[in-house]
Parts: sequence; C-alpha cells; structure tokens
Amino acid sequence: MVGRLMRVNAYTTLDLVDCKVRTADDEATGLGVANATSAREDPDCVQLQFEADGQPEGVTGHVDELELDPEQARELAADLETHADKVEAAQAGGTED
Repeated sequence: MVGRLMRVNAYTTLDLVDCKVRTADDEATGLGVANATSAREDPDCVQLQFEADGQPEGVTGHVDELELDPEQARELAADLETHADKVEAAQAGGTED
C-alpha cells in the first residue's frame, strides 16, 4: 500500500495478514498489517495496531489502535490461543470445545 501509516519492518508482528474492512454500506477484502508493541522506555501500555490495505470507497486510510493494560493484553492473548486451538482442531478433522 502506498502511503502506509504504520511502519513495517523486521519487528512487525504480522506484516501480511488477510483482512476484511466492513462499513455500514460496503466491504473490502485485502491484506493488512497487525502489530503488537510497547514503548521502548517506560512503557505504560501494550499497543495492538492494525492497518488494512483495502479500503471501501469513502473510507480514508487509517490505523486502528487498542491500548491495553498488561491484564487486558494477557486476556486477549489467552482468548487468541483458545480460538487458534479450536481452528487447528477443526482443520485437523477433530473437535475441541
């Protein structure tokens, strides 16, 4: 994407991830960037950032960012692990609750 707002480098968490941008009126699919980071010095939160390459018409390029305290970051990470296990089990032909 030309004019990307997020910096993408070797430390970016996911530099190419499939994504979907939905608005009340439109939807676009494409690639995006997802990154988890914190300040180098005296961090006060975990930042989860996302920028999509494909934007529906009328939606300007932007970065969505969550600021999470350590407990929220761990809760999100645990939920991601749970759903990753569920998807892996389904893809392997098994079931997992």
